[in-house]
Amino acid sequence: MSPVDQPIEEDRATAVTRGWVIPAIIGSALLMQTMNATVLSNALPTMAVALDEDPLRLNLAITMFLLASAVFLPISGWVADKFGAKRIFIAAMVLFAASSAACGFAENLTQLVIARIFQGMAGAMMGPVGRLVLLRTTPKSELVGAMSVMTMPALLGPVIGPVVGGAIVTFADWRWIFFLNIPIAIVGVFLVARFVPNVKEQEVSPIDWIGIVLTGVGLAGLIFGFENLGRGALPNGVVAALFLGGATALTIYWRHARGNPHAILDLSVFRIQTFTASVIGGSFMRIAMGATPFMLAMLLQIGFGLSPFQAGLMTFISAAGALVMKTTAPPILRRFGFRSVLVVNALIVAVSFVAYGLFTPTTPHWLILLILGIGGFFRSLHFTSLNGLAFADIGQDRMSRAST
Repeated sequence: MSPVDQPIEEDRATAVTRGWVIPAIIGSALLMQTMNATVLSNALPTMAVALDEDPLRLNLAITMFLLASAVFLPISGWVADKFGAKRIFIAAMVLFAASSAACGFAENLTQLVIARIFQGMAGAMMGPVGRLVLLRTTPKSELVGAMSVMTMPALLGPVIGPVVGGAIVTFADWRWIFFLNIPIAIVGVFLVARFVPNVKEQEVSPIDWIGIVLTGVGLAGLIFGFENLGRGALPNGVVAALFLGGATALTIYWRHARGNPHAILDLSVFRIQTFTASVIGGSFMRIAMGATPFMLAMLLQIGFGLSPFQAGLMTFISAAGALVMKTTAPPILRRFGFRSVLVVNALIVAVSFVAYGLFTPTTPHWLILLILGIGGFFRSLHFTSLNGLAFADIGQDRMSRAST
């Protein structure tokens, strides 16, 4: 190779790495997190028997993960800027793997909950920091394509999770639900160390301890309140106090953050219309999409009498639709634009949700599979479009805070 050709080849190699290798590596790490959540939901009854606990009490394993995530999520952007996103991303994967091992070795509910808290801490860092690495290493013109590659593994997690969970519960020990994360994390750490650049801010603002406490208390209060709403596990007055305390803490934070350049959550990003449209407007669709894997699993298992493994195999068809979409999202968005795609696609996704509710035990399986495949395609398109829109007008100096 001549000296003239060598820089061209190096630029091409860099472009390939930036275009799909880095998003794929980050997405694979997020797969570990999203799959773990859906696998656990399927296995809770079996785990409850093994640990000699009531299945409803075992729900604490999910709740405490969410609480830990809520408390540590706001600090993720600051930590990435301070110590480098690559370094924090690797540390989060190592902590997630170690806490997964601790979950697998848990002998009682207390040990499991403690390990899940550390898992939630790691998950709170892994998601936003991984997204930050992608945003800082990808030009705006290539962002939608990179987001498509990154979200593909993450979207597969809720789809293949029921299959994996059902298979493990049926054919092996439930502890392998957590042990499976360890080899994924080892490979992920190696790939991140090898291919992902370390990006961080040159100047880091002072840490906002008041903001961390207020957002932690506020988010934890609301999440724990919603978790116990209608369950009867806590008195109604306590649940109301959780909502009131959480809302009060977040209101105080809102006043604290106004005009504060060092606020841990930069609320000024909501002045950017595209960001607000994606985060606020898209939240309703994200709630529905996030609930769908669990709701479908319950419908097919409890309503239709399928085994966890059978139900998981049936919902796996959604993954096929999501995979097909990933190759078509960028040209669709270039052809029609974000506004048209999000408006029309939202209607299509809504119709698919309604169709799921019309399933009956006598509905032909081929029809269920067809509707699930179509729904998976358009849900994935919507998810990718929302992520691309959110950061379309965000400058590099605000990427970490917007990502958080």
